[in-house]
Amino acid sequence: MKKPLVTSPAVIMAPRADGFEVVWGVSRLSRGRLEWSVGDEAGVAYSDAFGMVPQSDRVLRVRLNGMPAGAEVRVRAVTEAVTGRGVKGGPARHESEWKTVRTLDPAASSAHFAVWNDTHRHKKTLRALHAATPDVDMLVWNGDLCNDWKHPSTFVDTVLDPAGCDVSRGRPLTISLGNHDARGTWAYQLQEYVATPEGRPYTAFRSGPVAGIVLHTGEDKPDGHPTFKGRVAFEALRAEQAEWLREATLWPEIRDAPYRVVFCHIPLRWVEEYEVDYDNGGYDSFSKMSRDAWHDALTAWGAQLVVSGHMHETASIPPSEEFGYGQLVSGGPDASARSKEAATWIEGVANEAELVLTMRDLAGAVIHEVRLEPLAVDASPTSLAALELAVD
Repeated sequence: MKKPLVTSPAVIMAPRADGFEVVWGVSRLSRGRLEWSVGDEAGVAYSDAFGMVPQSDRVLRVRLNGMPAGAEVRVRAVTEAVTGRGVKGGPARHESEWKTVRTLDPAASSAHFAVWNDTHRHKKTLRALHAATPDVDMLVWNGDLCNDWKHPSTFVDTVLDPAGCDVSRGRPLTISLGNHDARGTWAYQLQEYVATPEGRPYTAFRSGPVAGIVLHTGEDKPDGHPTFKGRVAFEALRAEQAEWLREATLWPEIRDAPYRVVFCHIPLRWVEEYEVDYDNGGYDSFSKMSRDAWHDALTAWGAQLVVSGHMHETASIPPSEEFGYGQLVSGGPDASARSKEAATWIEGVANEAELVLTMRDLAGAVIHEVRLEPLAVDASPTSLAALELAVD
């Protein structure tokens, strides 16, 4: 039987105030476009950065720009086969269902987001998370989507059609990559299936009163570890992110946010910190390499909380004299509540009074709750100069 032309839902990724990107799987060489409408306006997005109509025999992606902030956008993906015929003899064609996506609104008085992590292709867990998570402004999938990439055929059913769930319906998707997402022969192709606003595996966003910074902590061992066989270069990427952080935390919408949250897969703090023996099977329970690179910039910005996964066990670590930001670590991949690696998810709700992050298990029981008070926003020239000096 011939495979269907389109192999996944149209997945809404990389939400921004002025648009988003749509990514979907295909089974043979095809071209794709987006049809959209906002109120009485309508249009088509059909070109890539090099002036070509997006084409691929594996995955299509089209970026939508120029939308109003906080707008409800109706969008669908249209796919046409370049090769092969449809059931009636003409070129095969597919139209996805229409989806409604709200662009991010930096000026909104409230924000609502959710966080998943360490799903590791566990279908029962993914279905339970999909059922439990409400519609939100953004869903952050905080790393370790997979175990490793042993075959390229697993990208679609891991990222775009996990356990047959349309995970971006009602919740545009931001993906923060984990250490397992960098493993396996085919890991280098993951970037074809993951859209980010700037085309890099880190970003910053503003949703209502919440500014979020998404970072890539890389692997849980140094680049030179023999298990990586020379395939990773995360030390350079951490340094690149450190330089970018100094700039991004000065953007007015990020600098002046009442709530300031970091999302990264490997924690920057852990309940027990010790020197790791990498030569005898040791690995990072927290990413000291990342913390050393980013701590000063995050402190100068006033980061309040780092949200992570990785350890497959939960933890809530309050700020300290040494670390002005707390650390919230979510659970593992198992659907069973009795497992030591039981899955959890986080819901964040912000308004003018507070930001509440609630971690629940799959049965709905509250595991941890963190409440953040809004930071005073001082955009005076004196305070801006002080911030610039602090991150210089």
